[in-house]
Amino acid sequence: MADLNELSSQEIGRRLRMARENAGVRQEEAARILGVSRPTLVSIEQGVRRVRIQEIQTLASRYGLSVNALLRREAVHTDLVPRFRKLREAEDTETTEAIQLLNNLIKAEVELENLLGIRKIRNYPPERGINSGNVVMLAEQHAAELREWLGLGLGPIADIFSLIDRQLGIRLYQRRLSSTSKVAGLFSYDEGIGASILLNANHPLPRRVQSAAHELGHFFGTRQNPEVLETNERFLSRDERYANAFGRSFMAPAESFTESFRRIKEITGKITIRLIILLANEYHISRQACCLRLEEIGLAKKGTWDWFENRGGITDDHAREVLGDSAVLRDPAKTDADRLVSHRMSLMAHAAWKRDLMSEGQLAELLNIGRLELRGIIDQIELEEKETDELVKLAD
Repeated sequence: MADLNELSSQEIGRRLRMARENAGVRQEEAARILGVSRPTLVSIEQGVRRVRIQEIQTLASRYGLSVNALLRREAVHTDLVPRFRKLREAEDTETTEAIQLLNNLIKAEVELENLLGIRKIRNYPPERGINSGNVVMLAEQHAAELREWLGLGLGPIADIFSLIDRQLGIRLYQRRLSSTSKVAGLFSYDEGIGASILLNANHPLPRRVQSAAHELGHFFGTRQNPEVLETNERFLSRDERYANAFGRSFMAPAESFTESFRRIKEITGKITIRLIILLANEYHISRQACCLRLEEIGLAKKGTWDWFENRGGITDDHAREVLGDSAVLRDPAKTDADRLVSHRMSLMAHAAWKRDLMSEGQLAELLNIGRLELRGIIDQIELEEKETDELVKLAD
């Protein structure tokens, strides 16, 4: 068990407060569980009154944590859940679960990085702010500025996920949410942890690309505000209208997108299903995003996408007829999302176990999986390493 004396009263109190808020427990209930008054609980959470180990055990049990996870010196305690609650007056169960998933993924990744001495490099441009001006024009301007800052030029972006994760250093997770979840993406920023994005891996690749670009808009323009992007979002708020316009502008800059459109239209003579499919494929965006971008720039009449939709839409079958087998896009992130634990997290967990930095029980709790599942992950990596060692011996 972790040593109670290793942490200050203030740090223990802060962790207890975050654990309580993440568990959705009110101060009154926590005080009642301990058999103390609410002011006493407040004193504990503020670090004014030293908490007893029996009280920590009682509270940890109610909050769904082990005492070890609560008190371990390297443990990372995030408070994304209450931060999102302040953003939204009412949340459905699926949204709450998605926010909790992001919270857990960040906690596990950062704690393992800290244990292993891995430093996540941040390459963050300054936050721009969107308090004044036309948000659509502002989004176009900011999208161009970020492209220039990253040295991207005006052409299509082949892999926005690598750009977000590796070039900018934003924590990016793509995991499957419940089949009924309305959540397409989440964005959160914390000074200590940095920026984080969660994408719903149930969605097809072009849709996730657009969601990623949308969340990138929040990162660049309104970083301090947590955000939930939902399926069929109406984009009524200023922040959402900005992020939506930023996403399309970033993926399809007006100048190069217009040139590509005109190059194809010179041949077709008009806007056709084939034109939309070819243009969307060139810029790695969804067919809907492509058509809406054409409307936005003024290259297509308003309502063009609705016109296609009312006549059966532009389907995957249409795309296969035009593009052939290349219409089935390679999607390694979706494959990784099918794993109980991502490849990167699995490797870090194995390294922490191998170096005796964490026990199997601690790792299972951190990753929110059973010990049998964890043992399966460790055994598989151990087997792979053994086979590699044998190959090295043969080479020698």
